[in-house]
Amino acid sequence: MIRVSRLFVYPVKSCRGIALDEAEVVVTGFAHDREWLVVDRSGAFMTQRDWPGLARVEVALTTDGLRLAAAGLPPLAVAAGADDGSRTVTIWGDRCAAVSAGPGPAGWFSELLGASCELVRLPPSSERPVDPRFAAANDRVGFADAFPFLLLSEASLAGLNRRLERPLTMDRFRPNIVIDGCGPHAEDGWSRIAIGGVGFRVVKPCARCVITTIDQRTGERGREPLRTLATYRLVGHKILFGQNLVHEGRGTIRVVDECVVVASAPPHSRADDR
Repeated sequence: MIRVSRLFVYPVKSCRGIALDEAEVVVTGFAHDREWLVVDRSGAFMTQRDWPGLARVEVALTTDGLRLAAAGLPPLAVAAGADDGSRTVTIWGDRCAAVSAGPGPAGWFSELLGASCELVRLPPSSERPVDPRFAAANDRVGFADAFPFLLLSEASLAGLNRRLERPLTMDRFRPNIVIDGCGPHAEDGWSRIAIGGVGFRVVKPCARCVITTIDQRTGERGREPLRTLATYRLVGHKILFGQNLVHEGRGTIRVVDECVVVASAPPHSRADDR
């Protein structure tokens, strides 16, 4: 039987994730997932791709917002209702209306990264559509790169770790839903699944970037796992590992919930597990 083994949310994009026993599925994905974003002075989004120091930020959810911590800086509480004015931010090709968390968080992140930046939140009134090539007209996403959910199996990570000198932990790949009880890359051949009564469309393999090479505790870069993944998960010019999902409906998902494969399909853009 295939079951959920781990659940994660990432309240501030590119900062550390939070492991949960259960998570609520809302319009944009899991509640609080990628609800906040660090932007530069022009409003352009900032991630570990260019700012690996974001990996050092530990995030906790509180009753009224967030608590941020990083070595060398005092902890910072950020109220979910903080609104220091609206501004337009850009993330990939999208322009979104966001609200600023104010000068306190801006100064905290600017000191951390050594560059002028600001923390913003995506309010419920601001809607960011999912790429219409892969989604329905009413599908929405927060500040995630493109899709509400990323799914990865324990077996896929185990298959990679068997090829590495030093095994990596799941946080390198920043999934929302981790499953166990299937073979490596079984998720590549699914088109629809259901977990905890919530349906999901498996819409697109995840093309992995340099963030996977960043230690999620120290922010230090390396060469793995992309070097090894390229030997067996390269399709065209992209290294594929995990699957992006779009949800259908709302509900609550829990660790140990069964993951039911509703429909299979010929694996799309699949790299074989050799």
